[in-house]
Amino acid sequence: MSKSSLSWIGCALTVLLGACASGPSVQQMQLRQAAYVAAAGAPVRSFRLVAGASVDSWEPLNDTQLVVYTRPTRAFLLDTWPCSGLTVTNSIGFTSFAGEVSVGFDKILTARGNLPCAIKQIRPLDLARFKLEKEAQRHVDVMARDNAGATPPPVSGN
Repeated sequence: MSKSSLSWIGCALTVLLGACASGPSVQQMQLRQAAYVAAAGAPVRSFRLVAGASVDSWEPLNDTQLVVYTRPTRAFLLDTWPCSGLTVTNSIGFTSFAGEVSVGFDKILTARGNLPCAIKQIRPLDLARFKLEKEAQRHVDVMARDNAGATPPPVSGN
């Protein structure tokens, strides 16, 4: 391999690793998931989609959980069986009957070639509580440093 080829590969790897580093960490994703779970209410049988409209937004938490915002102020945590493509798909859809998405009957649709994801549980989210949970995770405790293991300052020889 020539020197320029190796240089190009090195640059490409740096860009790829930088792109990976800019995404959320596993720990950040777990904290976000914990905040959603803490804000989830008791299970309900279904939720309604506005006729002729798609969901407002959605966020996969892992391959068995999805948050769906039906309006900016209304969201649900959906639990599924392990679902292929849930965390990497660019779009989702739902089966429904008369605009009602129900546990045990309806499914989440991801990309072509993936099986539909059966919905095991639907829980409404208390978005005010979710916001508080996220803020609590941002809290940083400041603690005095323990100097027991620190090296003492140099002694001057006056």
